[in-house]
Amino acid sequence: MRITMKCLIGAAVGAFCVAAPALAETPAAIVEDVQGKVDGVEFMDYVAAGKIIKLGPKASITLSYLKSCLRETISEGVVLVGAEQSTVQLGEVQRAKVPCDTKAAQLSEREANQSAATTFRTMRSDAKAAPSRLPTIYGVAPLIQAKSGSTLVIERTDGKEPTISVPLKSDVMTRGKFYDFAKAGKSLTPGGSYLASLGSKRYTFQVDASATASPTPIIGRLLRLE
Repeated sequence: MRITMKCLIGAAVGAFCVAAPALAETPAAIVEDVQGKVDGVEFMDYVAAGKIIKLGPKASITLSYLKSCLRETISEGVVLVGAEQSTVQLGEVQRAKVPCDTKAAQLSEREANQSAATTFRTMRSDAKAAPSRLPTIYGVAPLIQAKSGSTLVIERTDGKEPTISVPLKSDVMTRGKFYDFAKAGKSLTPGGSYLASLGSKRYTFQVDASATASPTPIIGRLLRLE
């Protein structure tokens, strides 16, 4: 009996469905790129552990994991999203560890409830005493996740630099929730410490001293402020 690729994919999905437990919808990875027919996800989607993704012939997807800093490029087959990396059947996967800071990827959870004054004092202290304690991005052009309609203000705190103020209108946002400094032609300074403001909320971060203007994986420059 001839076993078709469709049957194999069906069997693979079935096995994943049996193996995958019901997990909370906490983002595990972000979709950095989609090529060809990929069911159920789009560019810049977050995916949770337990998500099953089917890739068509010659299709590929690039996933970057928020916790492990693994960047995967997967070609064809069936993908089961994990907590730190994917399981792939009937396809090929290439993995690379990229510079990223899990504190930056989860910045909103870490600092959203701090008052402006408290955060500012903490940032000042950290910038002078231990800059490495600040959440760090590894590209000079951050990718900011924030709510459309707000105004983003970024100020340098350890040196003189023009303040950046950006009204986050829908026409400058990717997928309605991401503002990309690279796309806007804006950049920060390697080694600089910054205070980002969204309304009454304040967030602190720094740019790695070795950051360059070269294309950088999304996971290495992502700041989730929403």
